Amino acid sequence: MSPTLLSPLRVGNLELKNRMAVAPMVTCYCDEDGMPTEQYIAYHEARAHGGFGLIITEDYAVDPLGRGFWCAGLWKDEQISPHRELTKRVHAAGAKIFAQIYHCGRQTSAALIGAQPVSASALPCPSMGEVPRPLSVEEIHTIVGQFGDTARRAREAGFDGVEVHGAHGYLIAQFLSAYSNKRTDSYGGPLGNRVRFALEIIADIRAKCGNGFVVSFRISADEYVVGGRDLAETKVICQQLEAAGVDLIHVSAGTYESAWAIIPPLGTRYAWLAEAAAEVKQVVSIPVQVVGRIKTPEVAETVLQAGQADLISFGRASLADPDLPRKYAEGHSDQIRECIGCNQGCISILFLNQPIRCLVNPSLGYEGAAEIKPAAVARKVLVVGGGPAGLEAARAARLVGHEVVLRERSDHLGGNFQIGAIPPAKGELISYITWLGEELQRLGVTVRLSSEVTPDVVAAERADVVVYGAGARHVRPPIPGIEGANVAEACDVLAGRVPVGHRVVVAGGGMIGSETALYLASIGREVAIVDRLPGVALEENAARRRFLMLELERLKVEEVVDATITAISDGAVRVEQRGKARALPCDTVVLALGMTPRVALLDEIEGMTDVRAIGDAVEAADGLVASREGFACGLAI
Repeated sequence: MSPTLLSPLRVGNLELKNRMAVAPMVTCYCDEDGMPTEQYIAYHEARAHGGFGLIITEDYAVDPLGRGFWCAGLWKDEQISPHRELTKRVHAAGAKIFAQIYHCGRQTSAALIGAQPVSASALPCPSMGEVPRPLSVEEIHTIVGQFGDTARRAREAGFDGVEVHGAHGYLIAQFLSAYSNKRTDSYGGPLGNRVRFALEIIADIRAKCGNGFVVSFRISADEYVVGGRDLAETKVICQQLEAAGVDLIHVSAGTYESAWAIIPPLGTRYAWLAEAAAEVKQVVSIPVQVVGRIKTPEVAETVLQAGQADLISFGRASLADPDLPRKYAEGHSDQIRECIGCNQGCISILFLNQPIRCLVNPSLGYEGAAEIKPAAVARKVLVVGGGPAGLEAARAARLVGHEVVLRERSDHLGGNFQIGAIPPAKGELISYITWLGEELQRLGVTVRLSSEVTPDVVAAERADVVVYGAGARHVRPPIPGIEGANVAEACDVLAGRVPVGHRVVVAGGGMIGSETALYLASIGREVAIVDRLPGVALEENAARRRFLMLELERLKVEEVVDATITAISDGAVRVEQRGKARALPCDTVVLALGMTPRVALLDEIEGMTDVRAIGDAVEAADGLVASREGFACGLAI
């Protein structure tokens, strides 16, 4: 019979209690010296308590000059003792833990590390732009020893193994690939030379840690860049890694230039690397681990059943719900809070070197704060608005013991967030709203839909606290003709509340405008986007924007950028573009020129009781801000 997620797995001399692993993800929860903080330890401990059999930490730099973020480190002996607390608590919670060890090579900046980045060759990473210094053979040998020393420190700190990071375009991958390695010495040229650095690292780790210490190797099956390493070479490398003593192969994909493959956004197919892992599995006898948009246990089970991998990585899924394995084991898969692939809190802010957050899990990063404490006095709370902020406020207020009523003026939950799920590839957003609605029902929150809130309703509810999260509405700037019958707002168009002609001009090329344009083009409309900026969807996450722009191009959406709308008439939109006037023929103009708080009711009820505004009702922002604001507000009542 095929193994299941709940069956044990032997990796080297180590037995994992199940086949669910937390993938390595940088958190920026450590201090600037790479030391673990309580926030960092509690984050891992929560996932161990949640039932994961294996936790793989973020990148542990083997040298402070090898960091690409303020990530953890084991580059000096002083870092061993603080990490013993991490491994002790993870073990006490029932999980095994590996330290991922790496050197980022050229995928960093001098501003971060205070020195010129290094690499196999003097070729800049296209995403970072800085020309690295090529390593000398002597320096290569030094870094090989640093990997071995870091692994030795990990063993002394109580880690069960290390994962050598040879994927994602970091230093080892830079040597492995002809895309980044143009050396003519014994470390460059044919694959046998390019793999030498990796094999020497494995040998040094084995010499310093012994054969009983588990060593995994993470590799990009395909780099998805022109001239990059592909699956054919990857399979040869994996055979050599096994012969060198590696116990586990962890299959991923991509480099910084193809970051969409490292962290594929919503709309990417699930388990998309399972076929690549299966090919690796056919040429090695050691276990194979796979990552890549495997966000539910049910999808993970099909990968195991098909014999494509032995161990499943839950990356962003473990951020969204640290209790995923426990819920699955207890038969409560329906209560798992699914990752929606938005990449807002875990990726976009990470590259600003800020601690990661999660839109659907506002408790991420606060695991050690013991936020949920019974309220001193149970109060009646009225929540106005059923968007993410209001729903999270209602959930949190109920968790601390208050009586909660939520009123939403439409006939469904989600607010503008639900409307945001309508464009192509955005349907996963609905899972978050569905989970919140079901969670409120489980908690005993009273939810009243199609319930317009007025000052009389607020008075009748006799609530001690009113949480106002009525969201935002579209901005309507003073453009001549903007009140015409042929002008509609993006939210109304997406919700199907207004008819739209064949030729459409979308005013505004931000996230709302560009995705509305994509939706309209996908249903056969002829669409043009007008925006004053030099491009559209510029605030989108890079991976999501890549797919969006490809679709806009495929559907022939015209982008009129560096342009300002000067007037709207019955059959055209007049714009000024780079000093020249032009007219865009259209049947319908769709407004997506920004959002502004909906505050009319807030002004009316202010002073009636304790009123607290949250989310877009304070300032139009994204769901990441709204969910945390709402949750924090509910806890604070």
